[in-house]
Amino acid sequence: MSDHYDVVVAGAGPAGAQCARDLAQRGYDVVVLEAEPEDEFPRQSNKSTAGTFASLMGAFGVPDDVVMQYTDDVVLESPSEYFVQDQPGAVLEFAEFKQWLVAEGRKHGADYRFEARVNNPITEAGEIVGVKYAGDEEVYGDIVVDATGPAAPLAKKLGVTDLRRSNQAIGIEWEMENVHVDHDGYADLHDAMMLRLDHDLAPGGYSWIFHTGGDTAKVGICYIQNESYQRFGDGSKSIDDYLDYWMETDPRLADAKKLAGKQHRGSAHIQMPASLSTDNFMAIGDTVPTIDPLWGEGIHKCMESARAAAVTADRCFMASDPDTSAEALSIYDDLWHNRVAPNARTRLTMTQLLYLASNDRYDRLMRDLESADIETLSGANEGGWRSLLQFVHTSDIPLLARFARDRLEE
Repeated sequence: MSDHYDVVVAGAGPAGAQCARDLAQRGYDVVVLEAEPEDEFPRQSNKSTAGTFASLMGAFGVPDDVVMQYTDDVVLESPSEYFVQDQPGAVLEFAEFKQWLVAEGRKHGADYRFEARVNNPITEAGEIVGVKYAGDEEVYGDIVVDATGPAAPLAKKLGVTDLRRSNQAIGIEWEMENVHVDHDGYADLHDAMMLRLDHDLAPGGYSWIFHTGGDTAKVGICYIQNESYQRFGDGSKSIDDYLDYWMETDPRLADAKKLAGKQHRGSAHIQMPASLSTDNFMAIGDTVPTIDPLWGEGIHKCMESARAAAVTADRCFMASDPDTSAEALSIYDDLWHNRVAPNARTRLTMTQLLYLASNDRYDRLMRDLESADIETLSGANEGGWRSLLQFVHTSDIPLLARFARDRLEE
């Protein structure tokens, strides 16, 4: 096993590249296997809205060079109402951000292999010891990390992940110009990230406008392809049709033009992880999945899961007798549930209920948010039930009953 590393990472997205960066900084031999050619990276995997919050920038030292636009507010919209919340954030140039992460890892000694699509685990005595990539190429490691996202070729074959199609959300986004970001009757979207709840545009999901400077913005739609949520939808419409319909009916987009080559498509799973690790193996990022179901924000959570995996690997290697067993790597599971996504189940429940609500209920939610105090808003965002209950009304009983019935059927 001459081609052997301390850690083998599959995937050079934010999770995989950050994990490699952290491990390389700690002095470990790490290799990252990425499916795309280096001269095109990340053409095929440039799939994120790249909207994030200020906490990411400081925690991971993200430079201004990869920021398209810093934002001051988050705007929540329903068909007839809106709510504005002060919340500093940033819209990243996702391709440049990923290239920066790769450069950072290489600066500290991480090895990168492009055109190296991972296809199978190499196992001995039932435990993973390496991976096959680019056909029949092989590389070995004491720990293997799957950061390939929903494809999850290693995590699926090792039984670590159970990504269900019924929980899959699909999305499309275009970068556009000539967007009227301050139109009469709507919130001013200058320096803002806007999320809209409106089943006419995104049945069982949400749409967005993220200001990227001047009259430009990222405009997109995302929804879950589950029949429970799609009862609001039109089965004859594709996701592209829904985006075109929005452009035809929203005065802010009446003159908008899609920028050539600036289309992004992707998918993610909105569910709790089945598991996170096993002997010699950890799954991170959207492989798990790690995306915040409520805000749809994935970059920060993915990178936090990467850091938790790197910390775990470091602890396993630093022991007097290095141990990469399932028991030793379960530290990662604990870190994920306690630090990376401590309120994951509550936030998932909130999201599922939200997508089942009607457009009229979305309008009432905006009015409720507008009248709530800061303490209640903060508590609700953190998943505190006492705060959440202040947004529940007796008229919600049928919705709650439907939600309970759907969960029992699942």
